[in-house]
Formats: sequence, structure tokens, C-alpha cells
Amino acid sequence: MKIVIANSSHIKYAEIICDTIKESAKVRGTGIAERTPEYISKKIDSGDAIIALDSDKFAGFCYIETWDNKSFVVNSGLIVHPDYRNQGLAKKIKKKIFEHSKEKYPEAKIFGITTGLAVLKINYDLGYQPVTFSELTTDEAFWNGCRTCKNFDVLTRTERKMCLCTGMLYDPKHDKNVKEHKYNSKVLSRLKKIKQALFLKKNKK
Repeated sequence: MKIVIANSSHIKYAEIICDTIKESAKVRGTGIAERTPEYISKKIDSGDAIIALDSDKFAGFCYIETWDNKSFVVNSGLIVHPDYRNQGLAKKIKKKIFEHSKEKYPEAKIFGITTGLAVLKINYDLGYQPVTFSELTTDEAFWNGCRTCKNFDVLTRTERKMCLCTGMLYDPKHDKNVKEHKYNSKVLSRLKKIKQALFLKKNKK
């Protein structure tokens, strides 16, 4: 298995990447913002993406987006092909894109929003901290990217203060990110319960 910084030779995988993201959204039922093959191709061509390949077969992917004049960075679109799930590949991809982001944008705060408890744990292990949405980028272009998510109405009803996603942030200037810390299962389990409650409330309406 190779996990590398993507380049123009990997553009041929753009369509299967988008299809895998879309299928994952259907299975999870919690909403994932969709991306087009053209958008994914641009990320690959600019060196802002990580791809995992088993020989020449697509296995996983993640890309970088920048906001607020590159003062914020987000690692988006983390996806693993169904054939390679439950093997720890997502964690390896996430670590690779995280290190790549720090090298390419050393002054930027790195953040993410996700509904997945597994991704929350991976982020926490890398040094991210759970934060409110007010600590994330205010760039409208980022939040407009959530429009294709099935839960966008939750975000708008709460005036962008919360959604089913949890916000997590890595600030390179903050001491607590460089200190080792153990995975707090109670904290993240509580976050999951809050998100589930919001999801149930939404579906009752």
C-alpha cells in the first residue's frame, strides 16, 4: 500500500473518489458534502491531496482546503474505499495529510468538522481539540460548501452555531496541541450523543 502526495498522474482517480464519497454518505445517512471530479482534479494537480493506492487500485483519499487567506486549513474529503476499510487506513491517510498540511502551511490553524466518531478520535490523537464553530473560519465559501449536505438546514436554523458535525481545531501556536494527551472516550462519546439527539430531533420534524 502506497500513501503519497497526489500529483497530475492521479487525476484519473477523480471520478471514483467522488463516487466513493457519495456512496459513503448514503450508507452513513448523516450527510457528507459532495465534490465534483473537476474540483478533486484541481486539488490533485495542485499538490493539495493525499492518495492511497494498492498497486494501481484506488484505496483512499483526502485533500487540503485553505480559508481566510491561508490562515485556516482544513483536511477534507477523507474517504476509504469499502474494500480497504477496518484496516487502519483512514488513520494513516489522516496522519499523512496532517503532516503535509503543517509542512505546506506552517502558520495556519488546521481544523475539521465531522459526524464520525472514528474521525473525532483520529483528530484528537493528532492534537486537535473540540471547539465551537465560532473558533473556526468565518469564510463564507467554506460554509457554502456545506449546502450539498443533507443536514444543511440544521446549520442554518442554529445560525451556524452548531450542526450534527463537531468542530475540531489544531493551533500550531497553542501549547496544548504539542503535549501528549490520551483519548478521552467520555468526552467524545458525549459529543456523539449530542449529535445523535440533534439528528433525531431533525427527523421528527
